[in-house]
Amino acid sequence: MTTAHPVQELDVQPSPLALLLLGRDADPRSERGVECPGDLPSPSDPDLVERARAAKEKLGEKVFVLGHHYQRDEVIQFADVTGDSFKLARDAAARPEAEYIVFCGVHFMAESADILTTDDQKVVLPDLAAGCSMADMATAEQVAECWDVLTEAGVAEQVVPVSYMNSSADIKAFTGRHGGTICTSSNAKRALEWAFEQGQKVLFLPDQHLGRNTAVRDMGMTLEDCVLYNPHKPNGGLTAQQLRDAKMILWRGHCSVHGRFSVESVNDVRARIPGVNVLVHPECKHEVVAAADYVGSTEYIIKALEAAPAGSKWAIGTELNLVRRLANRFAAEDKEIVFLDKTVCFCSTMNRIDLPHLVWTLESLAEGNLVNRIEVDPETEKYAKLALERMLALP
Repeated sequence: MTTAHPVQELDVQPSPLALLLLGRDADPRSERGVECPGDLPSPSDPDLVERARAAKEKLGEKVFVLGHHYQRDEVIQFADVTGDSFKLARDAAARPEAEYIVFCGVHFMAESADILTTDDQKVVLPDLAAGCSMADMATAEQVAECWDVLTEAGVAEQVVPVSYMNSSADIKAFTGRHGGTICTSSNAKRALEWAFEQGQKVLFLPDQHLGRNTAVRDMGMTLEDCVLYNPHKPNGGLTAQQLRDAKMILWRGHCSVHGRFSVESVNDVRARIPGVNVLVHPECKHEVVAAADYVGSTEYIIKALEAAPAGSKWAIGTELNLVRRLANRFAAEDKEIVFLDKTVCFCSTMNRIDLPHLVWTLESLAEGNLVNRIEVDPETEKYAKLALERMLALP
């Protein structure tokens, strides 16, 4: 027979991080957001498409809808333009007559659009919880601490920061303040070449894989030229001598989608589909990039498939929404396009932007209610824009 003991209630308060992950709090210096205010339409509402169309028509030229390549088809159908994050931000800047920029993407993309558009334009993100796990892997406080470590090692004056477009406005501003530039997956080599003309070392943020692949595959460096800075370890887990010897100081960050592809995925698809061409994004691990036939940005992947001969076979290592859209698009041309991994993997945060959120956003704007505005403070915007302008000036 067991004796029941009274349950002692513990006064346990959830940590700020736990609340953030649950969507019950907000951190303006983080990519993670919160639940949208107001009531969203039911996802089973059969009139959602018509409601979105009617609200967009009512807004007319006052609204400009941007759709990232990784968005769902149900959202992409309402995009005025599609593209990668930087192309979309520039498209928004080229439409000064649009009062509202509805960015169907993730938080850092909307921030970039706000930085590049006029003060009169209002950038809106349909779901504030659409963040980016990669961008979250480098906070302003962590990067400032890293710079202190580089200073103590006596190398900070030799270091030029290069930050991937997939970073928060805070990180872009840090880059601008310290003489660095932004890069995309399309121009990372040019950005690194420029950086090495300015200094002897590069601090590459926040995606280690794009930095490593560009340095080793495209610029002829060795893996030994690269060190990995881990913000969760004292001094980044590195000695002062390691920092002095390194050419590339890579931040320990990665894309949760592209990071899942493996050499086993490549070997498996080659065994299943004889003659297949393996095409992967440079955010994939170095060993995956080395095993692939072709490597390139999202725009490169699209153009490669457009130029591919009929009857060719392709396994694509990037986000599934885009792969599926390309497979459907080129099926009539007898191009076989498959996802590189057997396990289906969408970008979970990108997929937060769905039709109910888009309808709620457009209807709110049509009724004169500004919702989910993304606004970068003037000081951060000043230095982030400086870093972006350095990229735009690259030859």
